[in-house]
Amino acid sequence: MASVENVVVLKTHSVAVLGAGYAGMSAAAELAAAGINVSVFEAGKVLGGRARKVGLEGKSLDNGQHLVIGAYTELLAMMSKVGVDCKTAFLRRPMELVVKPGFRLACPALPAPLHLALGLLFAQGLSWSERFALVRTIRAAQAAKWQLPQDMTVSNWLKEQRQPDALISRFWQPLTVAALNTPLALASAQVLLNVLRDSLGGVRAASDLLLPRLDFSALYPDTAARFIEQKGGHVYRSRRIRRVAKMAQGWQLNGESEIFDAVICALPPHGLSALQVSVPDILPLQVRNWIYQPIVTVYLQYDPAVKLAKPMLGLSDSLAQWVFDRGFTHQTDGLIAVVISAEGPHQALAQDELAQAVMLELHQRLSLPMDTLWYRVITEKRATFACTPDLQRPSNQTSAAGFWLAGDYTAGLAGKGDYPATLEGAVRSGVAAAQGVLKELN
Repeated sequence: MASVENVVVLKTHSVAVLGAGYAGMSAAAELAAAGINVSVFEAGKVLGGRARKVGLEGKSLDNGQHLVIGAYTELLAMMSKVGVDCKTAFLRRPMELVVKPGFRLACPALPAPLHLALGLLFAQGLSWSERFALVRTIRAAQAAKWQLPQDMTVSNWLKEQRQPDALISRFWQPLTVAALNTPLALASAQVLLNVLRDSLGGVRAASDLLLPRLDFSALYPDTAARFIEQKGGHVYRSRRIRRVAKMAQGWQLNGESEIFDAVICALPPHGLSALQVSVPDILPLQVRNWIYQPIVTVYLQYDPAVKLAKPMLGLSDSLAQWVFDRGFTHQTDGLIAVVISAEGPHQALAQDELAQAVMLELHQRLSLPMDTLWYRVITEKRATFACTPDLQRPSNQTSAAGFWLAGDYTAGLAGKGDYPATLEGAVRSGVAAAQGVLKELN
């Protein structure tokens, strides 16, 4: 039997994660799974960051309607890792984009690339010349391996591709604002192609649409928190971290006694300036000049008998862009969620005016009633960064050992940020930051 003096006690590393959005919770879960003692600090009462549950007068809503696609492999893998049953958490269907009036693009359940070829060939609501223009552009992008010689705005790229106005209105406009949350005149064509590469250009299942059946906190962050706590970690709500100091032994938060071996800062980019870090120039300066884009969600509670023909419908040339029937997914019959992505004329309207304008559009375009039982308007003013051409994004790794960044805005360990501000981008970044910390600690 070994003497006490000969027993080697291995030190358990501790890591602090600032922010409990999808990036922060992914980083923390990855570390907890590796045996690291993790502490997550969230300033708010609800987990999820910019994709979270919003409780209003006893009603459980979300601060947006984030759509998941089958290509979001890292998100789905992390959800499964922490114990989410993805089969029950989502309503999963083969890709079908229905945009009123008259446009429909559906990929049949056939092996790739046949599913895409037939989907494009038989797209409804387009003339043969418009259909050919769409097929030609997608095929050209595939032949170029979804890479542009030089990034440009989506508007300029569509002009180069000679895309008809009707096709832009019914397909490219709703697709771009949904994927990048950035107007066509500002949006990066290369990042849009990256999304198309992984969805329409991937395996057949990659283009599937996954509609959440749960609110966005219950969908992943709440389950991830239980996973972290089961592994011995801690998730602190209503704990804002304002100061981070580098000490001889490690990192100190808010001047408190506990010292951490590493810190992963998973705050949104617009929130970095409020964090005081004792190491000079450690936080990325370029994000201070970034432009941010809003997402507005208008919830309309109709009579429970009111129902859309599909769980999700698009509208072209209107204030309302995408319309979701939460009766299909959340067992809340008659509750319609209308999403307005990116900047636009709706920003000049007061909440009541916007709700009335949206009600009128749905009445005129979808034959919904003009009367609602109640409505709510939820605005996330800085929902995402503007995904512009050649945007220089910071790496997960900073200039100081033990201090890492995580968030959908980062460029990743490879220094190449090829995804827009999505749940998948956030999870990828969180996992990358955690893996960087593990390598550094080892």
